[in-house]
Amino acid sequence: MNQPYTSHIYICESDFDIAEQYKAACEAAPHSGAVVFFVGLVRDMYSGRDNQDSVEYLELQHYPVMTESLCEEIVHDAHQRYSFEHVRLIHRVGKLYSSEQIVMVAVASQHREGAFLAAQFVMDHLKTRATFWKKEVGTLGAQWLGVKDKDEIAVKRWD
Repeated sequence: MNQPYTSHIYICESDFDIAEQYKAACEAAPHSGAVVFFVGLVRDMYSGRDNQDSVEYLELQHYPVMTESLCEEIVHDAHQRYSFEHVRLIHRVGKLYSSEQIVMVAVASQHREGAFLAAQFVMDHLKTRATFWKKEVGTLGAQWLGVKDKDEIAVKRWD
């Protein structure tokens, strides 16, 4: 049986500081031997295209109550599979420009294997289950993005 865990889930417009988040994860899980971080950045190219057209910014919208609830559910589901002490999940919304941080998942666990697997599980499910709507805006104009096929494939491996 997994030990209890704590989580910090934050949906915001403001950027986040990795050093501060690392310190907070360590303080929240003092018995952990590993903290695994994933930080996603906004790409400067259109999703699924291999050309010179560039994205100026992403615009992310969400439904706050639903999004936070789904994120909590994803973290809970990860804990049903993997042992960890603490998860920090930050996802930004609003207008985000190329190279800006968009998402962070940090998992603190007694051992690295559980931390790596839980972080990957959370990220894969976040891409397919959480209610974020993304619009790319750039040289080709604006286009709303759906769930990518590769993300659907990635999440199926956890079934």
